[in-house]
Amino acid sequence: MKTFLIILLFFMSSCGFQPIYLNKNLNNFEFLKIDLIGDDFINNKIINSLLLKENNNANNLFTINISSSYAVREISKNQKGQAETYRSTVMVDLKIFDKENLIKNKIFSEETTFNKNDNKFDLSQNQIKIKNQLIDRVIENIIIFLNTE
Repeated sequence: MKTFLIILLFFMSSCGFQPIYLNKNLNNFEFLKIDLIGDDFINNKIINSLLLKENNNANNLFTINISSSYAVREISKNQKGQAETYRSTVMVDLKIFDKENLIKNKIFSEETTFNKNDNKFDLSQNQIKIKNQLIDRVIENIIIFLNTE
């Protein structure tokens, strides 16, 4: 019985499984050109988190185009016509080009709903916190997208 467990353990440990986040080769994300369109805060957070770099000297590198947007919409109103519930949405359109040809394209979208707060300062702080959380989730999805395929 012990030999069976040892053999089973040996095969399970050598199957080659690695978590995606363990092998973050983020320093290898160099592009010939990085085009940013849309929300500057989202774009800067993506660039800084992924450590994307421009390298104008290489001939075989790709061009990346990041287009982002952020929106807060009213979902429901009370009897007085005042907003009660909001939906916050972050969208990022990521395109990777090889000279003129589109190689990869994906739209990342995250959204959440939240209730109105009577204190306007707390409401604005909550919106900032939610925006950062949504951007972080989009960045995680971008990492998975860039490390696969």
